[in-house]
Amino acid sequence: MASLDKPPVTTSTVKWRFPAVHPEGHKYIAIATGITLLLTIVSHVLFWPMVGVVIWVATFFRDPIRTTPQGEGLIVAPADGLITMIQRVPIPRELAGENGLGDAPLVRVSIFMSVFDVHINRTPIAGTIRQVVYISGKFLNADLDKASDENERQHFVVEDRHGMRIGFTQIAGLVARRILGFVKAGDMVAVGQRIGLIRFGSRVDVYLPDHVVPQVCLGQRSIAGETVLGRVGGVPVGGIAQ
Repeated sequence: MASLDKPPVTTSTVKWRFPAVHPEGHKYIAIATGITLLLTIVSHVLFWPMVGVVIWVATFFRDPIRTTPQGEGLIVAPADGLITMIQRVPIPRELAGENGLGDAPLVRVSIFMSVFDVHINRTPIAGTIRQVVYISGKFLNADLDKASDENERQHFVVEDRHGMRIGFTQIAGLVARRILGFVKAGDMVAVGQRIGLIRFGSRVDVYLPDHVVPQVCLGQRSIAGETVLGRVGGVPVGGIAQ
């Protein structure tokens, strides 16, 4: 019989492992490794700092497996990062109109991704990609409000089987210089499916229809493909992240 003052010994079936690295990161890891070897020839003192750089690059392009919640009316976060804005704003002209999200202002949830966050972006709902619009632009601080209109960005509109449309936008930041998309208009996508990435720091905006209630608060951290960002007919969530 097991002792009452000592818990039984159990063997964990969960093993931690470093997440897979997205193929887009392989060339950057190779470049960083090559520079490390060259600098080591010049000075052995530089070896360990450069090894740290190689590890950081590999970490930046990590692509962990995510467990996506399933259920009617759920909108999941498309990005890892910090919720920095939840407010009603005019729709970007690229997303407006009857083929997009309409013309009335919608609630925008902004997620800021630092260079330490996972930068693989995912679809907030299952459905069909109706629009993919790429806009070249500036590289302002992605945390600024005007970055939504002036920075390099890529817009998506996805429509579910009930006709609900969600718009979301990848926005490049100060360091990011290229947005990559993995899907095109007409593609069918699953909720939480990988749809693109932004290199080295950025932001993702999500535009919620009026019947979708945000389920996050300012200062909260989101996990792409896992955090419930909004819910159809849900109860408003209040609070302060601390």
